[in-house]
Amino acid sequence: MYKAIVFAGTTEGYEISRFLSANKVRTLTCVATEYGSRALKENEYLRIHAERLDEHAMYVLFTEEKPELILDATHPYAAEVTANLRCAAEQAQIPYQRVLREKGTHRDAVYVENTKAAVQYLQNMTGNVLLTTGSKELAAYTAVPDYQTRIFARVLSLPSVIDICHSYGFEGRNLIAMQGPFSKELNAAMLRQYDCRYLVTKDSGKAGGFEEKIEAAAECGVIPVIIGRPMEEEGLSVKECKQLLARHFQITAAPHITLLGIGMGSEDTLTMQGKKAVEQADLVIGARRMADAVALPGQDVVYEYRSQVIADYIGAHPEYSRIVIALSGDVGFYSGARQLLDALDENVEVICGISSVVYFMSRIGLSWDDAKIVSAHGRNCNLVSLIRTNKKVFAILGTADGAAQLAEKLTYYGMGEVLLYVGENLSYDDEKIFMKPAKELVGYVGNPLSVICAWNPEAAAVPTTHGLPDTAFIRGKAPMTKAEVRVVSLAKLILAEDSVCYDIGAGTGSVSVEMALRVQRGRVFAIEKKEDALALLEENKKKFALDHMTIVAGSAPEALEDLPIPTHAFIGGSSGNMKEITELLIAKNPLVRIVINCITLETVGEALASIKLLKEKLPDLEWETEVVQLGAARSKEIGRYHMMMGENPIYIITIQAHERENSL
Repeated sequence: MYKAIVFAGTTEGYEISRFLSANKVRTLTCVATEYGSRALKENEYLRIHAERLDEHAMYVLFTEEKPELILDATHPYAAEVTANLRCAAEQAQIPYQRVLREKGTHRDAVYVENTKAAVQYLQNMTGNVLLTTGSKELAAYTAVPDYQTRIFARVLSLPSVIDICHSYGFEGRNLIAMQGPFSKELNAAMLRQYDCRYLVTKDSGKAGGFEEKIEAAAECGVIPVIIGRPMEEEGLSVKECKQLLARHFQITAAPHITLLGIGMGSEDTLTMQGKKAVEQADLVIGARRMADAVALPGQDVVYEYRSQVIADYIGAHPEYSRIVIALSGDVGFYSGARQLLDALDENVEVICGISSVVYFMSRIGLSWDDAKIVSAHGRNCNLVSLIRTNKKVFAILGTADGAAQLAEKLTYYGMGEVLLYVGENLSYDDEKIFMKPAKELVGYVGNPLSVICAWNPEAAAVPTTHGLPDTAFIRGKAPMTKAEVRVVSLAKLILAEDSVCYDIGAGTGSVSVEMALRVQRGRVFAIEKKEDALALLEENKKKFALDHMTIVAGSAPEALEDLPIPTHAFIGGSSGNMKEITELLIAKNPLVRIVINCITLETVGEALASIKLLKEKLPDLEWETEVVQLGAARSKEIGRYHMMMGENPIYIITIQAHERENSL
């Protein structure tokens, strides 16, 4: 027994039949001819009945099969079939639903009531006619003067149809036997080939190629003669019908989802594979710019970019079978695809696109394989530091003043001669690409849809290890952590590229600078209370172009309260507030890694006492504690001799808590 019987013969009927069978609803699809059945393929859940049925035959079929629903997706002009279906369904007491095509109106068209009215209109006009209404009413057009040379009839390529056309005098070049629907381009080519002035069509909806005919007519300056529908009907669109079926048969969403990288945004940068995916989709989702760039006329579009909202929408709309989620550029290049893959089910296809870096670098004639590639669009990527240490840096900007802000910072840090290649609205008609030194772009306002490539031939590579020489820093009277101590202390910190670091009691900033050179995707906060040291910190920050290093004037712990949560902290000076500083650090992040430098034994005792209190307050954590004494000596020339001069011994204390592993 079938749960649904679909009367098809139209694109809508085939689509509904496929939807039902794909969702394992046993369906019988009825078409009038064997030819009409070729658009479908039978399977376990779909059977095809190819035969014309009158009202009685329909009633017999319905009473034998007892389906839950009868769906009438026949042609808009099959008025008699629709009337018979309604009567047979009512007699069999089975719910009936009409499925309609979308109806359009067009300003420059001539609307006529029926075929007779179309013939009367053409009788008073001159010029060739492309007739696209089929062979059924072809005889009426023989009343048009010179019809055998003026009218070009496009009909199905069936022998019986060809014979009928010949009998009315339509043959040779005036008879076009082809299967539709046709693209706009092919319609336009035919109109031009036959020098047509008019195109006769019925409003067969978008699925019947109606829009493509009208668009071709507009492109060629041809007047559409549209035969109006024989009756005004009430019913559901295909989308509404699928929603009804989903509710009735409790169908859950299991669509084929494509995450599509659309390239830069223009049609030219969408791949052939991407175009095919869009053509097959019945729903396009994406941020407005991306969705509008690829969506085709008649497709449903949802403007959304939030991953979970998209996943929830798809789950709530099982009527969609093939969904394209449009993403900017390439799905693997600073894309939302990663979050979407986490939010969506496994039935997801990923189609890559052309990334902005590939497109832009090819346009400016530079390779990108040796470039540092980052995104500053809504991200902290420390562009200034990257440009200082890399000859070639590509970055997505994302704001109208992004290039100006970068140029201003580069100029401040002494890199005003760095060349900035700027690209805006890539691939669009108003694409703009130019190159200028950074100092000439201060105050420039461009387009938010922009990228840059910075070329800095004077780039200074970051040393592979900690331990810049003491002479590398601008020094004054403020204390400075010497190179040997810095090396060990920083090694104990075990920094990551995205660490958030505090340097408490920063002095001249030697530790802050070395931290910042290592955490180029992170942040460093240099906390210092002395005026002369603050001035030195600013000078060293500028010398090393450390835009992601923030100088905080004040005493710890008060100066730390409003700072972001730290992952690492170095305490070079506590001013007697060791207990309060460590308590605040642990309160902000119980797993923060702390390295403390102590010169006096009293400070060592204070640090160890503070650590003991922390352990007592947080007994559920595993505590890593280490104390290292470092004694270093440097040679000094005295006459023709070298003598070793000892530095003050330093105690380096490391502390970090870890989550305790559950024991069996």
